[in-house]
Amino acid sequence: MTTANETDVDVIIVGAGLSGVGAAHHVREAMPNGRLLVLEARDRIGGTWDLFRYPGVRCDSDMQSLSYRFNQWTDSDSIVSGATIRDYIEKTAVADGTDERIRFSHRVTRVEFDSETTTWTVTARHLDQTVVVTGRFVYLCTGYYSYDAGHTPDIPGLGDFAGPVVHPQQWPADLDYTGKRVVVIGSGATAITLVPALTEKAAHVVMLQRSPTYVMAFPRHDDLDEKIARRIGARRSAVLTRWKNVLIDTVLFQMCQRWPRYMRSVIRKENAAQLPADFDLEKHFTPKYDPWDQRMCLAPDGDIFSVLAEGSASIVTDTIDRVTPDAITTRSGETIPADVVVTATGLQMLAFGGIEIVVDGRDVAPSDTLSYKGMMLSGVPNLVFTIGYTNASWTLKADLVGEHFGRMLSHMRKYGHDQFVPVRPSTVDERPLLDCEANYIVRSIDTFPRAGSRSPWQLGMSYYHDVLTLRHRRVADPAMRFTGPGDRRRAGADLPDRVDAVG
Repeated sequence: MTTANETDVDVIIVGAGLSGVGAAHHVREAMPNGRLLVLEARDRIGGTWDLFRYPGVRCDSDMQSLSYRFNQWTDSDSIVSGATIRDYIEKTAVADGTDERIRFSHRVTRVEFDSETTTWTVTARHLDQTVVVTGRFVYLCTGYYSYDAGHTPDIPGLGDFAGPVVHPQQWPADLDYTGKRVVVIGSGATAITLVPALTEKAAHVVMLQRSPTYVMAFPRHDDLDEKIARRIGARRSAVLTRWKNVLIDTVLFQMCQRWPRYMRSVIRKENAAQLPADFDLEKHFTPKYDPWDQRMCLAPDGDIFSVLAEGSASIVTDTIDRVTPDAITTRSGETIPADVVVTATGLQMLAFGGIEIVVDGRDVAPSDTLSYKGMMLSGVPNLVFTIGYTNASWTLKADLVGEHFGRMLSHMRKYGHDQFVPVRPSTVDERPLLDCEANYIVRSIDTFPRAGSRSPWQLGMSYYHDVLTLRHRRVADPAMRFTGPGDRRRAGADLPDRVDAVG
């Protein structure tokens, strides 16, 4: 193994997916002459939208709000394929010139900050080499789950199954399920997406779920946007459509939170209108939790309801007893014949891609830190990360984080600062970073940074509130310490992790 040492840069972005390409744009706006480097573990742009290649892969967010604010989606199609999203991200990177600053197949394993030199040393693996890069700032755009493997629970007898067992995160390109009986285990967004897509080739598809999920139909095509575009032009129409869709999502979420019983009945009626009269809605589409306690699943043009109504797919709501070589038996005694089993059982959460974070020789466990504005870590200088919304488009939050970091860079340049660090208050109650009951989040949220009980130590889930906080309010506040060479008391002095009466 050889080691390659790179020259110093200003900002090192980790990840070239939706967040990383957007982050690069905002950094370049704030530092037109800055030295920027993007390190990507995969061999292509796209992140999530390059990784997932299962049939029908798409996003639950409409493309108008999933697109970047600086490069808005102008097509009237609202729900598009994962390949289309990846293509959009790549075209954005090329138009920005970001593609020339990306180094592919560079998996970052460690980032270490030295307060004396205010420098991050970033270590990455590239083929058989260890690559070392130094920079002033690190911007983590790694998402919040493991790219290496999804979550598969212990399913009795799964190893005895004679046919293919596939997790959507590692979908084989050569998997032939034509004319086969396919069982999809799961009830989340991936299962809701897969089932209609698989019916196009499979003999029959069964969605086997332990418990139901809320699902609502959503149009693939925005007719209103198309009409407005004809009158005022695609660019201006895109701005209006984006805000319209954000407003609809926000109102829907707030109504579910404030009037859950009423919204439960609304969703039930909407589902019933698309299914046969004898369909057991209570069993298959009525969760025990309230709407939006977990993320709502969207069905483009009601596709999941259509395949259930026509009989090319069916739902079984039960617990698995055992998998046999050619079937799955449930606790209630039902036998489901199967030629292919798809384990759409969720993601494996992973904070910051599993990257080791070190500050002045001290290992920093993310769970020991407090998240500042949902984008920085207490006691960790010159580091920013992106975690998007769980109740709206990921990109809405990612764009705001990039804008805010750009404003911080401008502030530091104006006042001669070269370092920032959020300083944790001595009195603040801790909360989970993500307040969501989804199983894949609950399983691993304790390994993530913590949130606080008050601002600015909370991960905001309201786009309108975050627009005010991250786009318009001052970047300097009592919880953030900016310093320059002349401000530090002595070379190599450690900044405190917490102080009294801050925040």
